[in-house]
Amino acid sequence: VQLQASGGGLAQLGGSLRLSCAASGYIFSIGTMNWYRPAPGKQRELVAAITSGGSANYVDSAKGRFTISRDNAKNIVYLQMNSLQPEDTAVYYCNARIRTPTSTAYRDYWGQGTLVTVSS
Repeated sequence: VQLQASGGGLAQLGGSLRLSCAASGYIFSIGTMNWYRPAPGKQRELVAAITSGGSANYVDSAKGRFTISRDNAKNIVYLQMNSLQPEDTAVYYCNARIRTPTSTAYRDYWGQGTLVTVSS
């Protein structure tokens, strides 16, 4: 199983970017899909999460600006980031709870990270 993140880049203050993360491989089921980024004093913070049913949660700083969504048929999770601020600059990592056909349990898988840089 692999997670491949893409969509990072350079954005202007107040601009937008859309991140994508595609899961591939021998997948039976995908649970919650998440986006993380490093945060001061923490190893990382959960930026946004979405369940398999489509329920979403956000870190306070992302509410009203970021939207997480997923395409269950394609095993892709998206993060639409609007009104970007310099403090959004970070490497964003996607994460998913995935069950493979040979396992009865879900485990965490991580993408390689995609860099978002917001210039002022």
